[in-house]
Amino acid sequence: MATQADMKKAMSQAAQTGAATAKKLVEDTTVQARAAVEKTMETANKTAGDLLKAAEEAAEFGRGNLEALTKASQLYVTGVQDLSRQTMAMFQAFSEHTIEGVKALSSVKSLKEAADFQASFTKTAFERAVNDTTKISEAAMKLAETSIEPISARMTLAMEKMAKPIAA
Repeated sequence: MATQADMKKAMSQAAQTGAATAKKLVEDTTVQARAAVEKTMETANKTAGDLLKAAEEAAEFGRGNLEALTKASQLYVTGVQDLSRQTMAMFQAFSEHTIEGVKALSSVKSLKEAADFQASFTKTAFERAVNDTTKISEAAMKLAETSIEPISARMTLAMEKMAKPIAA
């Protein structure tokens, strides 16, 4: 038979075992909770860092786009100024050629000489106009290619960035 002392001893041991088990359970739960919170904080910090990096990259890409647009605009304005100078030079040369033609026409002695001069003058003026127009057209095409180049380069870069898989 169990005596009262034995029962007290058994109850004391059960209480100690229960307390030890409860303490172990609380410690284990605390360790698990701490690990879960640390993991959550680590993930949150990594996500925040990734978002910050993505925002910085987007801002940098935007700055690059603005720089490309600025460069394209500068190239275009400079090119248009050059085309304007070429066009003005063409018109000035045409005007000078016309004045020389009028002077030469006023000194002809016969109708045949006037007709020959007019044919020669018209042929020369037409050839010069075709030549000058071709030069200006080529310069305009080159200007278009040159001024769009910085923007094309940014578009290529954007396509390359979009083609890359998003880092996990």
